[in-house]
Amino acid sequence: MDIIRVIRDLEVLVSYERNRGRSIGFIPTMGALHEGHLSLVRQCKREGKICFVSIFVNPTQFTDKKDLRTYPRTLKNDCRLLEPAGCDYVFAPSIKEMYPEPDTRTFNLGRVAEVMEGASRPGHFNGVVQIVSKLFGIVQPDYAYFGEKDYQQIAVIREMVKQLKMRVELIACPVVREDDGLAMSTRNARLTPEQRQFAPAIARTLYDSLTLAPSKSVKEVEDWVIQTLNNTPYLRVDYFSIVTGPALRKLKVWSYGKSRVGCIAVYCGDVRLIDNIKYEF
Repeated sequence: MDIIRVIRDLEVLVSYERNRGRSIGFIPTMGALHEGHLSLVRQCKREGKICFVSIFVNPTQFTDKKDLRTYPRTLKNDCRLLEPAGCDYVFAPSIKEMYPEPDTRTFNLGRVAEVMEGASRPGHFNGVVQIVSKLFGIVQPDYAYFGEKDYQQIAVIREMVKQLKMRVELIACPVVREDDGLAMSTRNARLTPEQRQFAPAIARTLYDSLTLAPSKSVKEVEDWVIQTLNNTPYLRVDYFSIVTGPALRKLKVWSYGKSRVGCIAVYCGDVRLIDNIKYEF
């Protein structure tokens, strides 16, 4: 497994692999990797692709500067995990390498970037699209792999790919969870032992809501989830919204034949966790 720091060197390697007739799979990350990330690498390799993983803590997508400062940087350990998972190349550039000049691009991505995370974290998705569009432009992947925990982010990137007419297929992979149901996230490591005991209530409440959905209205299910979690120690719901995918239109009544996804953000202490669940009935 090779570690590349410079864009030009990466472009040379991509060209080399393409000349060998290989398909390029790409997984953009901010590092501090866990089993969720590694599952994407394994999926990429099962499909026979050359696997590129980027590790870059992108400053333009952080709306909270403290969050940016405290985000873990664990490149050495990340590489230890990636090699046995089958990763072929790691791209770990500096901020100066990725942003030699400020990126002033503003994207009009419509509704998918304005609701839920977009409303709670203004400017976040514009920063995500800035870096992902840059990385896609450098790597020129045939396939890009994302975990469905970031359900809205996948919808945003799909819209970006459509608008920029990029030739890349997005592969959405299932949420990977801890044994107690908590969705795997880099932020889980910031939970105190006491908070970690209560954080699994997020997933448990979402799964319990599946039994309510057939007999309750959309709003009743949303209200029940919010109330249940707000009554749990350390937890405070930022939002919970049941939407149709991939347009992320808020669902008012249960409509059949459409994808129905409940997306949630919850503060556990001062750590913000996201998750989602699909309502299939």
